[in-house]
Amino acid sequence: MDSLQTRLLGEDMGNYVVVTTTDTNEAGPTKPGAINGGFYGKAPDRPMQYPSVVIAVDDVERAAQKVVAAGGKMLGDPMEIPGVGQYVAFVDPEGNRVSMLQPLPRGPNAP
Repeated sequence: MDSLQTRLLGEDMGNYVVVTTTDTNEAGPTKPGAINGGFYGKAPDRPMQYPSVVIAVDDVERAAQKVVAAGGKMLGDPMEIPGVGQYVAFVDPEGNRVSMLQPLPRGPNAP
């Protein structure tokens, strides 16, 4: 693929736009250094609205506990992004807004 594709998830998903820039497999992007992502529109009830890094984690609840134990602050509870996984944003101990995602299993054996 290696070309830009966008997909609007719709109003029930906050009009999130998924942006795919490279092919992926079970391990993620197939091209080293390539990323995929997406965007929400701005809304007055969402904190710290600017682009941020999303870190893949194996267990979003356990990772959130580590963030808080290290002095960070969660920005809400993990939410399910259908077909993607569990997502939550946080502020790290240095004040940076970051997010984490526990992705759904991918590949031929995924549910």
